[in-house]
Formats: sequence, C-alpha cells, structure tokens
Amino acid sequence: MKHLSTISKTARRAAAVIAATSVAGLLGAWVAVTQGNGAAGSIYYPLQFTNLSHHACAMRGFPGVSAVDRNGHQLGSPASWGHAVPARTVVLAPGATAHTILRWSDVAVTTAPGCHPTFSAFELRIYPPGQYSATYAAFGLEVCSRPGPVYMSVEPVLPGVGTING
Repeated sequence: MKHLSTISKTARRAAAVIAATSVAGLLGAWVAVTQGNGAAGSIYYPLQFTNLSHHACAMRGFPGVSAVDRNGHQLGSPASWGHAVPARTVVLAPGATAHTILRWSDVAVTTAPGCHPTFSAFELRIYPPGQYSATYAAFGLEVCSRPGPVYMSVEPVLPGVGTING
C-alpha cells in the first residue's frame, strides 16, 4: 500500500511540473529567418520556442507577438491570430523546441491607410501563450510605425522544430 501512495505522489508531482506553463524567461525564442517562404506579398517564418529550463513545461494556444524598436517601443499593431490550425497542448521537455508560423505582410506594398512604413523594427516581443512576461527574438523587418493595419499573424503553438530540416 505504501508503494502505491509513493507512486501516486510521484505521478502527481510529475503532472504538476508538466502542467506548469512555460515561463517567458525560461524559453528561448528565435525566428528561422533562412526558412522564410513567401506567397502573394507575405512571407511565412517559423517562430521557435526552446525550453531552456530543467523541467518540462506546457504551452497551449497563441503567442502574443509585436515588433519593437531598439528602445522597446511597440511599432504598429500586434500580430493577429490565425485559426487554420487547431490549438493543442504542447509539452516541452528540457531542451525541446515547439514552433508557430509567423506571417509577415510586406508593408512596403500595402495599400492600407495609416501604415507609414518604417525600417526601425529591431526585434519581436513575444508573450508565450497565457503569459504576461515577454521574451524577445532578434528580427529586423519593415513594419508599420502606427497601430491600425495588421501586418503579422501567428498560428497556435505546435510541437517540434518548424524548419524544413527539422
């Protein structure tokens, strides 16, 4: 009987660790820039999340993504959420990677009023799903300097590396 309660406690502890959401400071985020694939004025990039902690964590849903300048000021509107892929829970073991697809629309050719393109985006500010603390990924791109037109979107987080070579 004692053995069963020990197993039960261990299983509960493991479930609690896995159920803990991924904390931004324990996730490395990066854009696979060389893996961009374009179509009709948009380029699709894998946006990767790597678990840098020593514990498994879970993510479910959409990250919050916005472009920022060198001073950390948001440029334009945050990324919208695409619903072509259903959300599911992704468990990341230590060192494991998950991804989403970031769609960027070329603001240089946009006809949306009020965009005012700028080249000053320095990086992406990324909030993992369900989190209020951000992590950052270096990524220079041309963005709208004012809120209004939405020029980026993301899909829900998916398991595995999202690059062509895995």
